[in-house]
Amino acid sequence: MSKKLPVAVQVYGLRDLLENTPENFKDVMQKVKDLGYDGVELAGLYGLEPEFVKKTLDEVGLVPISAHVPFVDMMEDLDKVIADYSTIGVKYLVMPYMAEEYRPVNPEGFKGFLPLLNEIGEKIHKAGMTFLYHNHDFEFVKLEDGRWGYDAMFEAIPHDNLMSELDTCWCDVATGDPCGFIRKYTGRIPVVHLKDYIKKGEVKNMYKLIGIETEEDDSDTGYFGFRPVGFGQMIWEPVLEASIEAGANWVVVEQDEHYEVDPLECARRSREYLKILGW
Repeated sequence: MSKKLPVAVQVYGLRDLLENTPENFKDVMQKVKDLGYDGVELAGLYGLEPEFVKKTLDEVGLVPISAHVPFVDMMEDLDKVIADYSTIGVKYLVMPYMAEEYRPVNPEGFKGFLPLLNEIGEKIHKAGMTFLYHNHDFEFVKLEDGRWGYDAMFEAIPHDNLMSELDTCWCDVATGDPCGFIRKYTGRIPVVHLKDYIKKGEVKNMYKLIGIETEEDDSDTGYFGFRPVGFGQMIWEPVLEASIEAGANWVVVEQDEHYEVDPLECARRSREYLKILGW
């Protein structure tokens, strides 16, 4: 792999260092830069002013490539979302999670959701930014016509109004084929999420890992846990190769949970592993 892409980190993974102590923002961002990251993907502003966030990232030397913004925030006040993140210099606004009532498993809800998605994407595009969709595994269900729900979503919405930010972990959990999906979205996948995991046995309750309350299931006998990139079961060389071939501009390291390991140490391990691969 001669070519390589810049590497960012999703700040959601560092939230424990910022949520109650936003005054640490510059210090945490400096540490991210020192680990060798080129950019950040934001996940909230912790009450900080957009101008301060921009100034801090400029001073530290990190590119604010994208931001995860809850869909409800976009629906409530998209103008403010666009204004705030334009001020920071963000290029991509990302929908990070699809509420249950909109998912492909619920055909009526899914059908009603797509025009909303298109409307938001069109407004973001007109503002000079790009709307991305970040998946979990529940988009990868087969519809009655045999298509993946994930594909149906992108087929229903014009290219300019919605592009892919494929989460390779969740795609792998659901389909076993993240490289195939990256290539399928060639020219429409500017950012690829690198997330590693270990999964053993039958796991029924994976969403408790990302803070989603679900019913406990007694038949849940397996194990599912996130890991730094290179420390789980994903094979990364083909994913990185596919990302380059598909025309991606960035890869983003994401680790939702860290268990007993410090979040910055996990971010360091991910970055060091990618350096071993020449990235």
